Amino acid sequence: MTEKWTEQQIPDQRGRVAIVTGANTGLGFETARMLAEHGATVVLAVRDVEKGARAAARIRGDVTVQALDLTSLASVRAAAADLRTAHPRIDLLINNAGVMYTPKQTTADGFEMQFGTNHLGHFALTGLLLDRLLPVAGSRVVSVSSVGHRIRAAIHFDDLQWERSYSRVGAYGQSKLANLLFTYELQRRLAPHGTTVAAAAHPGVSNTELLRHLPAPLRVPAGRITPLLTQDPAMGALPTLRAATDPAVTGGQYYGPGGRGEIRGYPRLVTSSPASHDETVMHRLWTVSEELTGVTFPVERVATAS
Repeated sequence: MTEKWTEQQIPDQRGRVAIVTGANTGLGFETARMLAEHGATVVLAVRDVEKGARAAARIRGDVTVQALDLTSLASVRAAAADLRTAHPRIDLLINNAGVMYTPKQTTADGFEMQFGTNHLGHFALTGLLLDRLLPVAGSRVVSVSSVGHRIRAAIHFDDLQWERSYSRVGAYGQSKLANLLFTYELQRRLAPHGTTVAAAAHPGVSNTELLRHLPAPLRVPAGRITPLLTQDPAMGALPTLRAATDPAVTGGQYYGPGGRGEIRGYPRLVTSSPASHDETVMHRLWTVSEELTGVTFPVERVATAS
């Protein structure tokens, strides 16, 4: 594999349709920009369509905007219906949008905000669009996780919505761990079809709007050290772009920055926590996610050989 994988390694994307959630700023914008500039037809799936339109105007290429509010399952369903009408085939679905360290609040459907947005919203969107990817050879679903999937992270099945007590760090860790468990379980279900793969990526520590919800005591010191310890969104987007476009990628892989602690650097294949590979938790989370969202997938679970 290339040691310094850069934007220049992105293959020609002409003829491919890519949907990028949360693409009006930060990592999502850079992901969409680079895909469009390499020829893809790109859909910016965003909550604020006015901001999305301004973002689209800054990108050279075939770019459209789709309203998508991941905090509302009604909006997810409406967006999926629009996308299915507009795009009979989809090559890339990049589940990029997310929130981080939010104060305690719930989505329109009563889910804890970080779990509802980062995991359940994307779970539902993927399930509603997957049949548009399955017939397309080389299609991919890429979900953006975080180094935070290792920090105070577990799937709290006894209190998924953090109703008893709330930790913004713990809730974020749960949601990012869920992204990986979802990716690995999805790949297991996709493998027999032989066309679509699921992969994951993380940006390291990038200087984006996600940092706006840091707890108050951390904001001043973070403001001082952020430029020293983070990388810009264009670099932070490279792991996602590699997972989405590198011909060498295989299903179930996870990409992140190659520097010390996976904080900065060019993207490479990385490993995720042992908790993210727990097959019992994967299956249980999938079942619960289907129940909570009302979305079932057109791919079944494959039993492992005993």
